[in-house]
Amino acid sequence: MSILKKVNVFRRIVTRSLTKNIGSSHFEQKIDLTHKIEIKRILISRPNHRLGNLLLITPLVQDVITTFPDCKIDLFVKGGLAPIIFKNYTNINYIIELPKKPFKHLIRYFQVWTKIKRQRYDIAINVAKGSSSGRLSAQFANAKYKFFGEEDETIQLKHKDYEHIAKYPVYEFRSFLTKLGFEENENPVPSLDLKLSPAELAEGKKIVDKIVPNDKKTISIFTYATDDKCYSESWWEEFYERLKTEYEDYTIIEVLPVENISKIGFKAPTFYSKDIREIGSVIANTNIFIGADSGIMHLASAVQTPTVGLFSRNNQSTYLPYNNNSVAINTNTSTIDEWIKIINTILGKN
Repeated sequence: MSILKKVNVFRRIVTRSLTKNIGSSHFEQKIDLTHKIEIKRILISRPNHRLGNLLLITPLVQDVITTFPDCKIDLFVKGGLAPIIFKNYTNINYIIELPKKPFKHLIRYFQVWTKIKRQRYDIAINVAKGSSSGRLSAQFANAKYKFFGEEDETIQLKHKDYEHIAKYPVYEFRSFLTKLGFEENENPVPSLDLKLSPAELAEGKKIVDKIVPNDKKTISIFTYATDDKCYSESWWEEFYERLKTEYEDYTIIEVLPVENISKIGFKAPTFYSKDIREIGSVIANTNIFIGADSGIMHLASAVQTPTVGLFSRNNQSTYLPYNNNSVAINTNTSTIDEWIKIINTILGKN
């Protein structure tokens, strides 16, 4: 482990120990229900820079907008992806970005926290339970009501899909609103949504049409992932050959990672881009996406393409793609024949 990683591990241990009790008594907030509560400005805190984690808060953002269509939303995040992901979300008022490397940008780091303190919010929301920075920001924010994302056993028992990282913040926020006197919301949790524009979708179709001859149906695959979520070359080559055999009437397009790596040796037609929205527009113009648990898997889900998530870790209930005929497959407990049956069902070939 590098020195930088060791420092980060130590930092997380220290900050979590210091922040573990923040918000533990948030249900004791004094709420006066004799007056109508108006929500005009909300802070949503998810200080993380990863593509997947930012896409996974889009259901909560949509739920907030649906509940309070005239409210302004400030996002407290990290890195530079949020403006790209939330480009077409009209209620996003301001994106407050922590630098990814605060020790190198101390002045900007403290400026960000100052912005949170200066602005008045009606509600401050911490999205991720385990985020020390998220809990601190909700505590530090100048907000009338603060929601820290504490676990609620009653909500867990009510919703079988509570464990999903995109869903439990929605369920908990809805429950919190009932304590403010708002009616209970039992609508389905929104899907992840990149909100591609018609122009973006049209441009994605142009790109796919250049890759795929004769307007053939398409399967998009992503063969890369981080750490032990990444399958080996031999694993992918076997699966790819099976896909080619089973779906001769489809063109398989490999979406390449920023590292420009192919686990199948670039045997399929490829698409490479560093533009997240362009990648999403291409995947949106394919019939199905197949890939391991990764940010690109969540991107495929966020452009409403039927998504097959391949999981080698025992975490699919937390991160599985949902809606739009999407499924998660535990590759440790199933066979390639079973994967093909699932794909056939999605493609309507059964």
